[in-house]
Amino acid sequence: MARQLDRINRLLDESTRNRREITTPEGVVLEVDIANRGERLVAFLMDFLFWMLATALLFLILSLTLVHGVSGSVTVTIVLFLSFLLRNLYFIHFELHSQGATPGKRIVNLKVVDRHGGPLLPGAIVARNLTREVEIFLPLGLFFALPKLDGSGDFWAAASYLGWAAALSALPFFNRDHLRAGDLIAGTMVISVPRRALLTDLAEGGSRYVFSRRQLEAYGAFELQVLEELLRRPRSKETQAMQQQVCDKICRKIAWAQKVEPAEVPTFLKAFYTAERAHLEGEQQFGRYRADKNATAATHT
Repeated sequence: MARQLDRINRLLDESTRNRREITTPEGVVLEVDIANRGERLVAFLMDFLFWMLATALLFLILSLTLVHGVSGSVTVTIVLFLSFLLRNLYFIHFELHSQGATPGKRIVNLKVVDRHGGPLLPGAIVARNLTREVEIFLPLGLFFALPKLDGSGDFWAAASYLGWAAALSALPFFNRDHLRAGDLIAGTMVISVPRRALLTDLAEGGSRYVFSRRQLEAYGAFELQVLEELLRRPRSKETQAMQQQVCDKICRKIAWAQKVEPAEVPTFLKAFYTAERAHLEGEQQFGRYRADKNATAATHT
């Protein structure tokens, strides 16, 4: 009955969500909700605000520490260079170390994932964020660097810069996955974090495996959903091989020193699932999902 209700709710939700299926390297087929344009815009504006506040603080520090006698052009060059570094390091740092989520994305419950289901590689994160310079900041910077528009040459140059930024910024309106140029180049996409609660029937009580907070912070809601789907697979040799592969990956990622015997792999994975689920709920990442009618824990008991 619970499964039927879940399918019905998903069907009803199709009108408001753009859902896709991706296959993870473990062979798990996972449904993800593509972030809509409004969510991405709100997340970007929040990140832009945070970056501007950090840049304003940088300007203040520079104004208080600059040595007298430095020319204005040198000062401008230093400020522009440091602003470029700060802007790109902001996005790259958070997407690398927060499972593909900047502070703005985390507030709106979005994250960046690999479009083909693989791991989110550092090269892809760097590529998608440096592309933003070509998409937005370079043409806008050239536009504002133009002299006062008193001639036709300046007018057409300004129009071309604005058209450049507008054309690239409009790409999410012309593809079904709302991909910007950076996503197309890097092979990524932005998804909405699953809005269903993690299920209690997989919980492993009284386990001898204990995980530290740092180990649990290596995983997020999306990764845990992959693990849940794998644990729900019928027992078979193929499932056992997948579970062993996932167990090895988790052990490497969290630096688990003890050897997990093949017979203990399902127990270890369930213990990790239980601990990670409790950690995420403790961090209130699923605080409002518990009341979601689409999939409450009560419907699966």
